[in-house]
Amino acid sequence: MPEPTTTRVVGRDVGNGQGVAVTIADGRIAAIEPTAPEPAAPYVAAGLIDLQVNGYGGLDFNDGMLTAERVSALTLMMTGLGVTTYLPTLITASRASLVSALSAIAAARRQDSLCARMIPFVHVEGPYLAPEDGPRGAHPREHVRAPDLDEVAEWQRVSGGLVGKITLSPHHDQVSSFIRAAVGQGILVAIGHTSATSDQIHEAALAGARLSTHLGNGASAMLPRHPNFIWAQLANERLDAGFIADGFHLPADTFKAMLRAKGLDRAYLVSDTAAVAGMPPGIYDQPIGGRVELASDGRLSVAGTPYLAGASRPLCQDVALAVRMADLTLADGMRLATINPGSFAGGRGRLAVGEVADLILFDWEQGAASLAIRETYVAGQRFVAQ
Repeated sequence: MPEPTTTRVVGRDVGNGQGVAVTIADGRIAAIEPTAPEPAAPYVAAGLIDLQVNGYGGLDFNDGMLTAERVSALTLMMTGLGVTTYLPTLITASRASLVSALSAIAAARRQDSLCARMIPFVHVEGPYLAPEDGPRGAHPREHVRAPDLDEVAEWQRVSGGLVGKITLSPHHDQVSSFIRAAVGQGILVAIGHTSATSDQIHEAALAGARLSTHLGNGASAMLPRHPNFIWAQLANERLDAGFIADGFHLPADTFKAMLRAKGLDRAYLVSDTAAVAGMPPGIYDQPIGGRVELASDGRLSVAGTPYLAGASRPLCQDVALAVRMADLTLADGMRLATINPGSFAGGRGRLAVGEVADLILFDWEQGAASLAIRETYVAGQRFVAQ
């Protein structure tokens, strides 16, 4: 019988800064042991988990040209950012476009073992959203429609049951029945891009909705002081809240207050990166959102306007910015991007003996704008950041 393949990874614990050695054997964590601390050693932690990725590096899940090869290329890019699990996110589109994209992602998972490991399921953000300008965001109005279980059945048929999360607005008629049916199929239901009343928010949560998609965004610019759907989602203990902590989508004070209201146990970070994320600053023409401008500071806006057109900062930057904006410890910042989102992806995001060896080595110092990823391990397979 061949000896198991072992690797020893040495770094610093994100909680106490002390030295720690992680032994990987056949893709799993075989041992975690204290070791002599080395001040110059990188931190070691569970890999980042991003529940909302629309694209990166010029590759787009939503441009109508998705292939299995593009999914594989984008997945490999994620390893360079310290991401070991992510959800490809498909936004509101025609029935044919969604079916085509789901088919491509399913093919990538069949053909590429890295995709199969890193993509546990797909997030469909829409098309069951609010049609009004503001809450709809960049989602094309002509494809916004009412929840349809027959359409969901078609998604699952073409993808082999790959849709595991749906974001919707609970203002639609009969939405509670839809939520209960989707949850009964094992699909996570999230609330987002909504104009719903507080009562509709609470009814959706009672029906089984579990998450708030990028809370505080995908909303009208002007809301009633109270009540409104943001307060309702913050208050509802059945809902965990996702936040985009890129410094643009939520001001620091807002993010800090929302995080305190929801609590560290019920919050997680998402990048929500668009295809132009990771690209040089400039003007880009996008299938979704039209002409956009990526500024040198990372702000992505509709060209010539003050309006955001998506996100460009990956999760490794958002973690560092969340720590800075909300006065968090590094351990708490990492928790928002590992174990918390991982609880919705089969319990991933844990650095513990017996778990699959998804982990990262990175440098960080107080006040930094990013985690500087050195190495990423996906089920024990090593990737060196470029």
